[in-house]
Amino acid sequence: QAPIKATCEDMSCKTGFPEDVHSAVVSRSVHGGQPLLNVRFRSCDGNKKIHFGSSDPEDFRVGEDGVVYAGRSFQLSAEPTEFVVSAQDEDTQEEWQMRVKLTPEPAFTGPPAKDHKKIEDIVFPWRQYKHNSHLKRQKRDWVIPPINLPENSRGPFPQELVRIRSDRDKSLSLRYSVTGPGADQPPTGIFIINPISGQLSVTKPLDREQIASFHLRAHAVDVNGNQVENPIDIVINVIDMNDNRPEFLHQVWNGTVPEGSKPGTYVMTVTAIDADDPNALNGMLRYRILSQAPSSPSPNMFTINNETGDIITVAAGLDREKVQQYTLIIQATDMEGNPTYGLSNTATAVITVTDVNDNPPEFTAMTFYGEVPENRVDVIVANLTVTDKDQPHTPAWNAMYRITGGDPTGRFTILTDPNSNDGLITVVKPIDFETNRMFVLTVAAENQVPLAKGIQHPPQSTATVSITVIDVNESPYFVPNPKLVRQEEGLLAGSVLTTFTAQDPDRYMQQTSLRYSKLYDPANWLKIDPVNGQITTTAVLDRESTYVQNNMYNATFLATDNGIPPMSGTGTLQIYLLDINDNAPQVNPKEATTCETLQPNAINITAVDPDIDPNAGPFAFELPDTPPSIKRNWTIVRISGDHAQLSLRIRFLEAGIYDVPIVITDSGNPHASSTSVLKVKVCQCDINGDCTDVDRIVGAGLGTGAIIAILLCIIILLILVLMFVVWMKRRDKERQAKQLLIDPEDDVRDNILKYDEEGGGEEDQDYDLSQLQQPDTVEPDTIKPVGIRRLDERPIHAEPQYPVRSAAPHPGDIGDFINEGLKAADNDPTAPPYDSLLVFDYEGSGSTAGSLSSLNSSSSGGEQDYDYLNDWGPRFKKLADMYGGGDD
Repeated sequence: QAPIKATCEDMSCKTGFPEDVHSAVVSRSVHGGQPLLNVRFRSCDGNKKIHFGSSDPEDFRVGEDGVVYAGRSFQLSAEPTEFVVSAQDEDTQEEWQMRVKLTPEPAFTGPPAKDHKKIEDIVFPWRQYKHNSHLKRQKRDWVIPPINLPENSRGPFPQELVRIRSDRDKSLSLRYSVTGPGADQPPTGIFIINPISGQLSVTKPLDREQIASFHLRAHAVDVNGNQVENPIDIVINVIDMNDNRPEFLHQVWNGTVPEGSKPGTYVMTVTAIDADDPNALNGMLRYRILSQAPSSPSPNMFTINNETGDIITVAAGLDREKVQQYTLIIQATDMEGNPTYGLSNTATAVITVTDVNDNPPEFTAMTFYGEVPENRVDVIVANLTVTDKDQPHTPAWNAMYRITGGDPTGRFTILTDPNSNDGLITVVKPIDFETNRMFVLTVAAENQVPLAKGIQHPPQSTATVSITVIDVNESPYFVPNPKLVRQEEGLLAGSVLTTFTAQDPDRYMQQTSLRYSKLYDPANWLKIDPVNGQITTTAVLDRESTYVQNNMYNATFLATDNGIPPMSGTGTLQIYLLDINDNAPQVNPKEATTCETLQPNAINITAVDPDIDPNAGPFAFELPDTPPSIKRNWTIVRISGDHAQLSLRIRFLEAGIYDVPIVITDSGNPHASSTSVLKVKVCQCDINGDCTDVDRIVGAGLGTGAIIAILLCIIILLILVLMFVVWMKRRDKERQAKQLLIDPEDDVRDNILKYDEEGGGEEDQDYDLSQLQQPDTVEPDTIKPVGIRRLDERPIHAEPQYPVRSAAPHPGDIGDFINEGLKAADNDPTAPPYDSLLVFDYEGSGSTAGSLSSLNSSSSGGEQDYDYLNDWGPRFKKLADMYGGGDD
């Protein structure tokens, strides 16, 4: 600890620094922004504005309050460091200077014995000056040099540091206190002060890695709490101790180095940090390699820069094919690597030797064999296998193949299998067995990247490939194809047109002859001899046919050999048809309209001839001599080679339709002519030459399309009427049927049938009982129609078709008739068992008919169980009492 003492002995006022040289003791390690000392400057005029400066502003700067701070972090040398502090009056520009001498504190050797420890005093400074012939006391603020306190001190605690006092404690009873972080601010209670004696003490060990320095402020007040002295700043620096081991940023470091690297090749950098002061020995690290595994080819393949941690190679011989990875144990030691006093730690560096192309690909055989059928492409002929010691699936291992000889026409290429690295020889152009029966290729293998410097390709990087071509049955081909034949149209059927033959390229196969057939002949004009290929006509060749385009007719023929399997080829015959004058010209249009009068009455007509030059136009137009009325009424004038005008010769021609024959002759040799009839309608015209007749289609009649359309409309109308009638009849039938069918509310499946009131009985009604005695006389129209059931029938199925019961012979008696009806109903499997008692409304007193109670059904009631009627509700209570009551 440097002694710190401040006194005030000068009673007179003199502006400037109190001393020319100011000495201070500071710690060896200086941090940027750390306050070092306070320069004392006397200003007799309190209004002066003083500006402080430093001769070494990069390392030291002076604040406006006179506190000197470190401009950067650095390590003081053992020799004292000097610089000049200047003070300048901003108004008068007057300047004062003082030399500052900083001495680093000696190395700490441990706390002195308590008995020998001397506690220094810090006295609040003050000075007096004259003002109006009276002495005044003026307080001055200044910062004492820092107090250096080692961390991790063992005590005993509290440990006394310094004593703070005021020179007025002789006349006043003062109380001292300290404030700031570590005193009354977090972390509180580290520093305490005796309020009476001003003794400042530390209460526990300090840790520089947590807080490197404390900035406290000391206060002096009287017993009433009035401030007696201005507060002074106390800086306590915690001196670093070597209490932290170096720590690597990563426990495992990964790096790479290419194989074959020269000595001095940079590999990687490992870094460790130490929580101790990096500017002191405690935080200065040194690196070294403890071990290397494996130790081949040399136990010292790498070295490390002991200060930076850079790992480099120091020996040659890195070969990935022998050693792919090295593991280094790296040690970092503080105290500049001192093995006795320094603390150390270790980490692992894993160095992977990366592959370079130092091994060329080598073929597994000197000669490879393959075969390919002729005329085949995109087929693999042979597989070329190579070995490469470099790392698989890298550019140094991936093989590329090239053909260096034996394939001048480029019929083969070599692709590389990305998985196996094999070379696949593939055919890219068809090969003809009759031309080449075998190929001998020279193939070289290389890598995707060039070989490393100094390495050459061995002979094993070149191989020979022998490829045999297999003969196959090839398709015959026509020569020439297509074949052009020029022929005049009109060639009669059965005429020989030409001979169209094909050739078989298989010269070395034992085959007989080719067979010919027709494949495409749209007009069916030709046939071909299957043996010699002679083509003859089967119809007249017509250039004007729709199958002829631009005078050309195309037909396709097929030639087939007898190989295994049979092969065929096609050939196209092109017939260029030369025109002959086989078509007479015709008039166009066929109908025209003109006016009754002479003007305007010109009709433009055109001659149409399917033939072409010179068998077409120019055409000659004329009117025939017969009948004489043609030339008498009409005249024709040619206006161009293809066009003419027909007009009236007389002034007036009665309205009507006239057939005017016109003779048209072409320019062919010989000429061809025809008489075409032009239907001319003569009508009344307005001043514009337009027809004004009402009936413009007199004599023309209706066309076939119009008649068909009218008939279709009539048929559709009749069908609609018929459908409407059928629908009306069906609806009437449904209405009648609904009147006879059971109402859903009266369905016997749900309740007992309730009949309508039938009146006061049979006495007041006129019934013909003879109908019951003679049932055969009932009119047929009274028979129940199909689909209408009795009101007392149970509907089992929708409209069931019951079998027709056979008519019983005439019983002659109503009783026998009813009995026979009962038997028929009992024996009918489709009839429901509803022949039991039916309850009718009251019909009056008495009846001319006899009682039917003596009639019994053939099925005894005792044989049936009617207990289920009790479950049908109150409506069936009466029926349940009658049939479900047991013996009662």
